[in-house]
Amino acid sequence: MRTVVLILIVVLAAIFAVLNRHALMFGHTLNLGFVTYTGVPLGLILLLSGLLLAGLFFLWANVERLRGQADTARLLRDMEALRANIDAQEGSRFAQLQAYIDERFEALGQSVSRPALPSSDLAEVNARLDALQRDLNLQLAQMDDYLKRRLG
Repeated sequence: MRTVVLILIVVLAAIFAVLNRHALMFGHTLNLGFVTYTGVPLGLILLLSGLLLAGLFFLWANVERLRGQADTARLLRDMEALRANIDAQEGSRFAQLQAYIDERFEALGQSVSRPALPSSDLAEVNARLDALQRDLNLQLAQMDDYLKRRLG
């Protein structure tokens, strides 16, 4: 969109310059304070300086746009790395939990002759599950805080 606007400005300035070439080329006296020039086409100088400023603004806007895209790309890379790290940690925790549950079911299967699970084993299982749940909640809260800080 910016390119289209810049091209439109340049085309309009070129049409203006062609239609008013005699007025733009008319000689004027130009006083710079320390030196005076006579017969200088002041209209042409002003037109070219306006076009130069439009070009500089166009370049500045494109540099700012590229900086914004670079920041966005960096943030997305950071978020992807964080997501991969959290997925890996979550996978290892689920593997640990699965191994622990399998171990407990094997122990329960071997002790079928006992009428009920001792309260100490049940308390141990509940404590382990509570600890895993607290750890998972803590890490999710840390990830949420990190994303809020990064996204503003």
